[in-house]
Amino acid sequence: MTFQDLKITRQYLNALEDLGIEHPTPIQQKAIPAIRSGQHVIGIAQTGTGKTAAYLLPILHKIKYAQGSVPRCVILVPTKELVVQVSNQIAELSKYTDIRHKGIYGGVGPKAQAAVIKQGVDIVIATPRRLLEFCEREDLSLKNLQMLVLDEADRMMDMGFMHQINMILDVAPRKKQNLLFSATFSARVEELSWNFMDFPTKIEITPEATPVETVEQISYKTPNIQTKLNLIRHILQNEEEYNRVIVFVKTKKTATQIYDHLRRKTEGKIRLIHSNKGQNTRINAFKDFKEGDVRILVATDVMARGIDIPEVSHVINFDVPVQSEDYVHRIGRTGRAFCTGSAITFITEADFLSVERIEKKIRMSIPVSELPEEVEITETPFEEKQALARAIDAQKRKADPTYQGAFHEKKNHKTKQRNKKQKKTPKFTGKANTFYQKTGPKKKTTSKRHRNKKK
Repeated sequence: MTFQDLKITRQYLNALEDLGIEHPTPIQQKAIPAIRSGQHVIGIAQTGTGKTAAYLLPILHKIKYAQGSVPRCVILVPTKELVVQVSNQIAELSKYTDIRHKGIYGGVGPKAQAAVIKQGVDIVIATPRRLLEFCEREDLSLKNLQMLVLDEADRMMDMGFMHQINMILDVAPRKKQNLLFSATFSARVEELSWNFMDFPTKIEITPEATPVETVEQISYKTPNIQTKLNLIRHILQNEEEYNRVIVFVKTKKTATQIYDHLRRKTEGKIRLIHSNKGQNTRINAFKDFKEGDVRILVATDVMARGIDIPEVSHVINFDVPVQSEDYVHRIGRTGRAFCTGSAITFITEADFLSVERIEKKIRMSIPVSELPEEVEITETPFEEKQALARAIDAQKRKADPTYQGAFHEKKNHKTKQRNKKQKKTPKFTGKANTFYQKTGPKKKTTSKRHRNKKK
């Protein structure tokens, strides 16, 4: 199938040719006709399969040209990086039209963004909090809203945007076309869809939370953080193969430590992204990495959802994510748009339960490889051992609220062993008890003198 078969008009076909896109993906083949016909649509597809273009192309067709001063379409996304990315994609697809769009997000002053919107805009791309702020300040009116899109809906639920989204739904007109796109369809996302969609068409291309087939997955069992650092340093020495790498970690503190370590130990440019970084710093780091000026990008899960960076060769999970869905989104940063990629995961003893949940979610096992001989395996410090033990206890307690911890488990095991041993051993101790055990109690006798006296 081609885009001409989907009745895409010439100005958008020219834009797609400029981008080197020739054939629509499965989600685009099914979503574009449904959206153009005016249906409410729920689109569930693997990350990296072109969901953004699947709703942008029909939206641009329906808007047609610049008109009025208030937006006719609002696209809600969870992060500032996604606002920038969707804005750039609209600019690329609408380059041969006069359609106006503006991205608004927090972290910068609202005055400049509000000034652009007051000049007139057709499409607004926003994070939920900033859009709600603009509505409350009356810098943005939704009275002529015709289409509302929730992109990466599962991520917005995880980030706690449910309240803001419901408030936006109360302000927006009830008569409009609603679209919801996500890589997973959890119970919370389903509940959200009930709040603003009547009889939607659900388009599910692949089973929920299935990683793309073009991503090769492997894992290494690493006993501690120092061994992880030795392994990642060894891996990144191969600059030709590992030419564009994203390293994912759990926390901002760990991200900073790894960034400082790799900046000293490896050659080539490296950048760091997490929520404490300034807005301009994050956007510039993302731009440099996307354009190929930066080889390694260390990031928390702020980069894991919806970010479209072509030709990412490898994703390295320095830490196993807490949420199973985040693993799917992380490895989805590579192997995009029919390209191949690799995902490498470092697993500690505390991650075994999380890996089991991930494998159950993706319905496949993650192969385990032996550590290379060149990688030094260091001894785990006492404090790190304690931290790993606490992490294991926390996971077991979450799965079983009656679980009391490794100390109580060990104590109960010793008690059971002692009771078992006592059952096998006689309770008689000492000479008297041994005598009674063998001969029984001694019979009572009376002396000869006592008998004579009695007579």
